[in-house]
Parts: sequence; C-alpha cells; structure tokens
Amino acid sequence: MKRLLPLLALLALSGCATTETTYLNNGEQGLAIDCSGEANSWAACYEKADASCAGTGYRIVGTNGTPSPAESDKTLGVDVGNYKNRSVVVVCK
Repeated sequence: MKRLLPLLALLALSGCATTETTYLNNGEQGLAIDCSGEANSWAACYEKADASCAGTGYRIVGTNGTPSPAESDKTLGVDVGNYKNRSVVVVCK
C-alpha cells in the first residue's frame, strides 16, 4: 500500500489532454479538447489537436481558460496553487 499511494499521487498530478467529439451550431463536427491542470499547457492542447486531426491541420473555433498571472502575482516567480482551466474547440481540415 505504501508504494501505491505515491503512484496514485503522481498519476493525479500528471496531465493528460482529453478529447471529445462535439457539434457546432452550424452542424459541423469538431473536437473539444480539455488540457486543464498544473501539468498541462496551451501547447498540450494544440499538440492534442494536431494528433487528433492526423496531421491534416485544424482550425481553432474557440478557446476558454484561465489567463496567465502577472509576474507580481507569482510567489518566487512561480504560480503556486492555482488550478489552470484550459479548453479549445477545433475543427479538422
């Protein structure tokens, strides 16, 4: 059990972008990509979009997320304790 707890903690902190099929108001099929969390970044969203569209390219339809804090709001230069929300909706070309 002592070995299992650190593993579970590591899995909880590690980031993984998730993709879900969605439909836009005009009927077009798109992908809703969620890459929230401390371990992820906007780059993870775009990498997941590129991989999900099989290298054919994509068009960003919308983004939603927590903005980056100002340098003065960071503790010792690091943004500590703020959960990051990031999501993007794309349409593959």
